[in-house]
Amino acid sequence: MKPLAVFLFALALVSPVAAQDSTRAKAAASPAAAATDANGQPIATQIYSDEASFDTEKRIGIFSGHVRVFDPRFNIQSDKLTVYIHKEEGEGLEKAIAEGHVGVVRDKSDPKSGSPSKAVGLAEKAVYTSSDGNVVLTGSPRVQQGLDTHVATSPDTVMVLNQDGHLTTRGPSRTEIRQGSKKDKNEKPTPGAETKKP
Repeated sequence: MKPLAVFLFALALVSPVAAQDSTRAKAAASPAAAATDANGQPIATQIYSDEASFDTEKRIGIFSGHVRVFDPRFNIQSDKLTVYIHKEEGEGLEKAIAEGHVGVVRDKSDPKSGSPSKAVGLAEKAVYTSSDGNVVLTGSPRVQQGLDTHVATSPDTVMVLNQDGHLTTRGPSRTEIRQGSKKDKNEKPTPGAETKKP
């Protein structure tokens, strides 16, 4: 292992500027296309943690303690995160596995208004795969989208939150659909719009 390779691997994971510059250089030198955002800019993933270790031979990074990930495709927090970098130069993140008290946030565009809404998933484990853009939640997962909440009723239930924010569930679950109260211009509830719970 070369010390420079370890240094560059670490910079590519945690520094958005270095990641962008490194990805641009690799994309220009390699026929493999790097992941880009809607504006054609390279995607930079920022990872914050208490501890980190890297294996440049296997192209794996392990982060632990108050892990927070900021990526244009998702945000994650967890106790531990293992990231796998593509073997091909310029390809970036291949897979990420978050474990322990996992929280995932993905933006979803509303087809009617065009404004983004958030899908928030909670689970014991989440696996993101760049090839399909899916986040697979396991370990009694639950996902909230707007006022609606989808909750696993079995620890074996699996929920898949795709890159567009759509949710697919395999296994027993419960869905809570709520309606917001109608309000008048003065932000007071409209008479009759309130519902009483038993």
